[in-house]
Amino acid sequence: MTEQYITVEYDETIKTIGVVSDTHVPSRARFLPPELFRALDGADLILHCGDLVKAEIIVELEAIAPVEAVGGNMDPPELKNKLGRLKLLRIGEITIGMLHGDVTGRQVLFKQVSSLFAPRKLQAIVFGHIHEPVNREYDGILFFNPGSAVDPRHGFSPSCGLLSITGKKISGRIIFF
Repeated sequence: MTEQYITVEYDETIKTIGVVSDTHVPSRARFLPPELFRALDGADLILHCGDLVKAEIIVELEAIAPVEAVGGNMDPPELKNKLGRLKLLRIGEITIGMLHGDVTGRQVLFKQVSSLFAPRKLQAIVFGHIHEPVNREYDGILFFNPGSAVDPRHGFSPSCGLLSITGKKISGRIIFF
């Protein structure tokens, strides 16, 4: 992937970040589940890691908090072009890389994904695509996938995630519903 990332900056007042991915509305679900809105309530910012399928999903989530999103492999070309495929978010002293994740196929190749944002020093990378939750640190970086709120795989329940920022630290929590 030779794409450049889009850089977005927020101030340090952002402390709780909702993370969602692979909503696939309307192709795999007619609507976002109410449980998703309850889980994200109180977030200061929401990140959607791609495969929205329709742009209106952003508007629905913006009823809770501002939304940053990237395009996924199932998003229409015009939506991918509008959103971009890679984002770098600076929130106070925290830097987060954001992508859909289809560059690695079905496996999470941590080193390959982190190299997409080189030479930036990241505290976290959020991604989607595999429809399975991941909340794991590798080489000092939190790799976080919220799973899918509508189309989970491999026995997982529908889910989303929350990231918490405290000073220079970031941690993640998967919420199943």
